[in-house]
Amino acid sequence: MKSLVYISGLLAAGALLTQSCSNVGCTENQNSLPLAGFYAMSTGQAIVPDSITIGGVGAPSDTLLLTLDSRQQQLYLPFRSTSPSTSFYIHYCQKALDYPELNDTLSFDYDAVPYFASEDCGAMYHYRVTRYTYTTHLIDSVGMTDSLITNIDRETIRIFFRTADPDNPDDND
Repeated sequence: MKSLVYISGLLAAGALLTQSCSNVGCTENQNSLPLAGFYAMSTGQAIVPDSITIGGVGAPSDTLLLTLDSRQQQLYLPFRSTSPSTSFYIHYCQKALDYPELNDTLSFDYDAVPYFASEDCGAMYHYRVTRYTYTTHLIDSVGMTDSLITNIDRETIRIFFRTADPDNPDDND
């Protein structure tokens, strides 16, 4: 009976130590970064665009968020906490579209609100998007699923592109 009490005490102490050393109170993502997804307007289906680069407007010239050789369906678009707005450009690198005047631009106006999450997580910013605009060279539309950007890892921005339908192999025209 004494050994059962002793073992129970050790298990309880181990559980307390494990709980106090974990970061359960803090999610892994400790930054508030809006996640954007790419979609075809014609189908509403997720797409992985190719031959594009994405970067921040006014960011250093070597700061690309998406390069030609990295194809992704989603991309984090970091907002500047020291500014009430951030803009991004999308450059199309296909031969017929490789002109700066055809770049699309997305701009977001927001309130950056300091947020203290916990002792484990520390402080971060939450962003409340108050307005967003975009050009429509190849972008058809942009939508937001939530105007509040937090550290929850979820897609909040959807970018819908005008895409060409694949050639129909049954057409013999």
